[in-house]
Amino acid sequence: QVQMVESGGGLVQTGGSLRLSCAASGLSFTTYTMGWFRQSPGKEREFVAAINWSGGRTDYTDSVKGRFTISRDNAKNTVYLQMNSLKPEDTAAYYCAASRLSVQLREPGQYNYWGQGTQVTVSS
Repeated sequence: QVQMVESGGGLVQTGGSLRLSCAASGLSFTTYTMGWFRQSPGKEREFVAAINWSGGRTDYTDSVKGRFTISRDNAKNTVYLQMNSLKPEDTAAYYCAASRLSVQLREPGQYNYWGQGTQVTVSS
């Protein structure tokens, strides 16, 4: 049974930082591309970042480039999202996801497994 558990969300002021973690189990972690998505109330789930199996290739949505960094530790079956210079518009529930595909993966439908989400709130 695949489980993906996010942690690290919380309340932070504008300009602050948070580090999200997602621990995966029940899957062959090194064969999956890992991604982070976010969703605000009334909005569709949107792509934030993705990282390939080795960590050698990453992809970011334009609004977080230069502020967020995705990384992974295959020995710990964990993917991270370091978020710096946070803005109120970054407020959302953040979800990690795993995909068997290896091409550019920005659509939720391309991912096979999802975590339950962790809330990030950035106050102005």
